[in-house]
Amino acid sequence: MSVSQQQVTEPDLDLVIIGAGFAGLAMLNRARELGLRSRVYEAGDGVGGTWYWNRYPGARTDSECYYYCFSFSEEIVREWTWSERYPGQPEMLRYFDFVADRFDLRRDIRFGTRIISAAFDEASGNWEVVTDGGERVRTSYVVTGLGLLSAPHLPDFPGLESFEGDWYMTSRWPQDGADLVGKRVGIIGTGATGVQAIPLIAQEAAHLTVFQRTPNYVVPAQNRPMEPDEIVELKAKHYEILQKARDHSFAMPFNPGHGPASGVSPEERQRIYEEGWASGGFRFLFETFDDLLVDSESNESAAEFIRSKIRETVHDPEIADLLSPRGYPYGGKRPPAGHDYYEAYNRENITLVDVSSAPIQEITPGGIRAGDTEYEFDVIVFATGFDAVTGALTGIDIRGRDGFELKRKWEDGPRTYLGLTAHGFPNLFTISGPGSPFANLPVCIEKNVEWIGNAIDHARREGIDTIEATREAEDDWVAQVQDVVSGTLLTQGEAVHSWFTGANIPGKAHVVNVWFGGANNYFAICDGVAEKGYEGLALSSRDRGQEAESAAAS
Repeated sequence: MSVSQQQVTEPDLDLVIIGAGFAGLAMLNRARELGLRSRVYEAGDGVGGTWYWNRYPGARTDSECYYYCFSFSEEIVREWTWSERYPGQPEMLRYFDFVADRFDLRRDIRFGTRIISAAFDEASGNWEVVTDGGERVRTSYVVTGLGLLSAPHLPDFPGLESFEGDWYMTSRWPQDGADLVGKRVGIIGTGATGVQAIPLIAQEAAHLTVFQRTPNYVVPAQNRPMEPDEIVELKAKHYEILQKARDHSFAMPFNPGHGPASGVSPEERQRIYEEGWASGGFRFLFETFDDLLVDSESNESAAEFIRSKIRETVHDPEIADLLSPRGYPYGGKRPPAGHDYYEAYNRENITLVDVSSAPIQEITPGGIRAGDTEYEFDVIVFATGFDAVTGALTGIDIRGRDGFELKRKWEDGPRTYLGLTAHGFPNLFTISGPGSPFANLPVCIEKNVEWIGNAIDHARREGIDTIEATREAEDDWVAQVQDVVSGTLLTQGEAVHSWFTGANIPGKAHVVNVWFGGANNYFAICDGVAEKGYEGLALSSRDRGQEAESAAAS
């Protein structure tokens, strides 16, 4: 019997979308524009994704509000007004609620529903998606919008089950908050989350003990309220700003730096760093000098400037020294934007423990034993990060052709084409998947959504049933992801132990899992692939019983 004569079961939906954060909502809106029967499945009880789950004290964006937002609608830009330069989690959640209500998105979202498996059925060419409630849905396409940093990681600390107090993960903070007032609190982790949480927790706790393995380079965000005149100007220039962000290597509407750091006098270099410090956040990294991520001497000049600011800010020289990063370049780990972070260590109710010299041995009934010392706590907070990039995807039982598991495919490191598709997994698209840029995510997400929507639209118009990366295109992209980072400082020294390389997860393959070749270059590559008839993708039609691959991939 030929393919065209086989009994083919019609799908229940054209598209299943997993996750209701930036990616899921943008994809749902695009799917509606294309007339696709679509449904979003979201494990939480509301929209927001990262901003739904991360409710810890101090949670806020580290990109500025006017480019950390949706751009697909002029109405959203016109009708929503931000209150702060870096919005906090409550404001971000209100923003997502506003967008969902403004476009009536909730009617196509199943909340409180987790996808546990998705399997490609060769006979029908559809995916069967199964929820934790037992629902089975057949769909032509699956698009994941799970986020780079959404699968929490809790290290296997011996004795945790014996702890007699309360413990919390920052990434799963109670919706009603946690009572920390007047309590002895220990927090493990000084990454981007810990840097935000520590100053706020210190204000509530009777005493806060911070367990730090590797100090971070923290530049102050310089947060402030948005001025009315500023808001009017930014709204008027929104699409100009968006284009500027799409032309930037990290998808931010920043100006170029002042050339190489070695190209100016020491006095001028100091002045530029001071100016960058006053601007705050990522502007210090990208608008001071252009070679901080590729030249070790330039990077060290920026690193030493930050260390000098730590020494100026923190009164106790020994604490300042413990907080001063060494052994890896500035930018080699995700550089957090701080909100009175270093100032917090001048409080009398805060203690810093260096676990690189006194490792955590166990959680005890009364607290934490690090080195030879036991610290007593009423509450322990774990700011221990995420199984980044791949964790949320491999947490679902995803099976492609011949039942092959995605988790198994990625055992030696993630393999995708453009971070969007994977060979052996037809009609599965991953928004901000492994091998996509680590940059300002809303801009990257919307470009991914445009590309995926256009690819699906092309397939439907041309009578194409399946879209799948070729093995050759995937191999080439995996090699490029590893190659582009070799010209940077991002895998030198202690930086190799960051989540950029998966090294924070025991047993995880130690490879670079995001694209560091520039978001702007990535966008151009993706656009070029589409313009060449979806180069590198096998496009097949079941009805015609033939496979028509793009000319360049054949």
